[in-house]
Amino acid sequence: MQIAEIAFIGYPVTDLDRARDFYEGVLGLSPSRTFGGGDRLWIEYDLGPTTFAISNMAKENWKPSPDGPNVAFEVVDFDAAIAELKAKQISFELEPMESPVCWMAVIADPDGNKLTVHKRHS
Repeated sequence: MQIAEIAFIGYPVTDLDRARDFYEGVLGLSPSRTFGGGDRLWIEYDLGPTTFAISNMAKENWKPSPDGPNVAFEVVDFDAAIAELKAKQISFELEPMESPVCWMAVIADPDGNKLTVHKRHS
């Protein structure tokens, strides 16, 4: 098997309105596609060549977890992103820090799913 790229990253959520407020209102993502209907939806956000999705379609067997995966969102301006999150009173699981290859900070969505705000060094 040869893996060519990441097709999408999906996060389960319990409350779509609350999740959309976070991902669209706080993080500024714009939905690209929405699938499903009624009270079960799959919402995709295209980010460069990758798609990030949130969904509550498999409520019975796909549950949010603070112990699950962590997607890293590459930002254009790390300091501005951190300032915006702090202004919106988003708490940090890992305060902004610098590593030998990047700057990063970890936050969580309303369901506890972890997200990394990331900026590679030049």
